[in-house]
Amino acid sequence: MDVVARLPEGERHRFKDPLGPLFTDTEALLQAAGRPIISVGDVVTAHLGRVGYTPKVALVDDRTERETVDAAVREDRPEAGTVETVENPAATITRELVTALQAGLVRDGSTRIEVEGEEDLAVLPAILVAPDGATVVYGQPGEGMVAASVDRESRERCLELLRHLDRDKAFWADLG
Repeated sequence: MDVVARLPEGERHRFKDPLGPLFTDTEALLQAAGRPIISVGDVVTAHLGRVGYTPKVALVDDRTERETVDAAVREDRPEAGTVETVENPAATITRELVTALQAGLVRDGSTRIEVEGEEDLAVLPAILVAPDGATVVYGQPGEGMVAASVDRESRERCLELLRHLDRDKAFWADLG
């Protein structure tokens, strides 16, 4: 497993602000979102599944707010054409996760990436590798779902956040 970024404990506060507007209604989020949609998180992915929507790529780790998700959340996940499992320890981004994300975006059909570890930081590479106009949806604990539009501004914000991680600079230079 090749870790390409690690979040130092003292930098966690930088990742609290949402990267886009907050939604509490899934239908309203879908109406506002560009395509393709990438979902990061079990609860957000389940919300999409409950309204019959399958994201192009969904990243899940069977956890929410550090607790194991209940069976209903797992059952409400939409089916995916391809299911891939990757390792990604807490507070890191691995090359394996980024590679699976890139493959899911170009593969026909939908992909669910089941993360052994944690997928919270996957929002950053998702925004960096998704096409312009895409939307990355993730949960903001206690507030709702964030819909981050993929454009030059959101990519610059992600690159700024990445500067606060211990990272493989060559790897990220190729992505950003």
